[in-house]
Amino acid sequence: MNSLEIKIINSSSEPFYKQIHDQIRDAILSGQLPYGQALPSIRFLAMELEVSVITTKRAYDDLESEGLIDTVIGRGSFVKEESSAVLEKKLEEELDQTLRSAAHTAVRLGIGEDEICQKLKKIMKEKA
Repeated sequence: MNSLEIKIINSSSEPFYKQIHDQIRDAILSGQLPYGQALPSIRFLAMELEVSVITTKRAYDDLESEGLIDTVIGRGSFVKEESSAVLEKKLEEELDQTLRSAAHTAVRLGIGEDEICQKLKKIMKEKA
């Protein structure tokens, strides 16, 4: 899988299928998994990660419904050509929604634009 390493964290509050989904999604967005790249079979990945086939199938189904991968019966699952653009658009929409929610909360708390910008800059520095 193009040296993609998926790690399952048993102590995480995220379900296993979501951990798999998010790591593959991030690899697609970053270009680590390029267009046309085959993903491991559902059964193989389940065996490698020591999770159920249903768990890996759910992750693949979610990736397919998001338009990131195509599954061809008898051939496997592959990264779609437009997957990075699709995912980037979805992430931008998610960011917009999150910022709108933050702005709404800031207004309710009486926090001004300068203060919210300072808080965002602080958070961004922590993430860097």
